Formats: sequence, structure tokens, C-alpha cells
Amino acid sequence: VTGGINWDEAWSVVSARKPSAEEMADLTFAWIVAAHTKSNSVVVAANEAAVGVGAGDQSRVGAAERAIHKAGERASGAVAASDAFFPFRDGVDTLAAAGITAIIEPGGSVRDEEVIAAADENGMALVFTNRRYFKH
Repeated sequence: VTGGINWDEAWSVVSARKPSAEEMADLTFAWIVAAHTKSNSVVVAANEAAVGVGAGDQSRVGAAERAIHKAGERASGAVAASDAFFPFRDGVDTLAAAGITAIIEPGGSVRDEEVIAAADENGMALVFTNRRYFKH
């Protein structure tokens, strides 16, 4: 999945912790799935497989909660992608509480620093793609 994407040219790691190679492969996969999922969407992935998808929700937190619920215990140690930026840290905190280790999202919120701080406080890797997918 990741072979054709040169993520380091467009994407940036904004957290203190960098994603592992395995996390990066899963983040890339989750990002592709999120791009094709009805907004607002959050995709939880592990081993380059979608294990939970929250789509078409009115809020990012609701989408995250739905994806976590569908993933069940597979959420612990998995990664997540959001098709649009997290406007508040609550979405990141929700994913962290479920055991998500890394997140990929577009960035671009006026509260990006708050979201980055939430990732850092939770020991998560956070990648900004600088590209928003929003499918209605």
C-alpha cells in the first residue's frame, strides 16, 4: 500500500514521538481508507487492515467513539486516521484512552497546538498530511 506514496515530502510529524515504520504503514493505509469514507470519519487500523470505522458522524469525537467501538479490543495498539483536522483535543484524548498509538490527520485547525499537546501528553505519534479529504 505504501510503496507509491512518498509521504515525507508532503506529510510532517508534529509530535515529539515519531511513528515507527509499522505505525507509518498502518497510518498510510488508514489515511487512504479515510479518504474514501463519508465525513466526518475516523478509521482505526492495525496490520494494514481497517478494524474500526466511524463515518458520517456529526462530530469528530462521535466518529472516533464509533470507530473504537467497532474495533473493540483491536483498538489497543492500533493507529487512527481522520479525514479532516481535529478542532479540539477531545478527539485525540478519546483515541488515546482506547490505546491508539498514532494518528494521521490534515492539521490546519486554529487549535493545532492544543491537539499536538494532547498527542504528546498521551505519548502518541501525530502526523499532519497538509491535505484534507472531506466527502459528503
